[in-house]
Amino acid sequence: QVQLWESGGDSVPPGGSLKLSCVVSGDYKSILCVAWFRQTPGKEREPVARIYTNGLRYYHDSVKGRFTISQESAKNTMYLQMNSLTPNDAGMYYCASLTRQPGRRTGCQSSAEIDSWGQGIQVTVSS
Repeated sequence: QVQLWESGGDSVPPGGSLKLSCVVSGDYKSILCVAWFRQTPGKEREPVARIYTNGLRYYHDSVKGRFTISQESAKNTMYLQMNSLTPNDAGMYYCASLTRQPGRRTGCQSSAEIDSWGQGIQVTVSS
């Protein structure tokens, strides 16, 4: 397993933008997918976006067209560019990953499909 370190969280007004970063400590090639999850008080962590190391990307419907997930494997870093933020986007954001295994072709679609988590970083959207 790897270790994950998030940065970039902040407080922004509605309509603002943020770019979150997640540095992966360990062998990036050992990862099948990396993802961002969001959690708000009293609710379970929900997937926001995921990217496979082959480049395939998927987004939650609520963020399509506004958020972009990307990765720089040479820097062991994954990003989440968030634009047109609304108060509904606020919460604790977690970077997450799933280790590559023989026969495993998908993952990172839910908390159950994650084996490494970052410590979380706060995103606040408020005027």
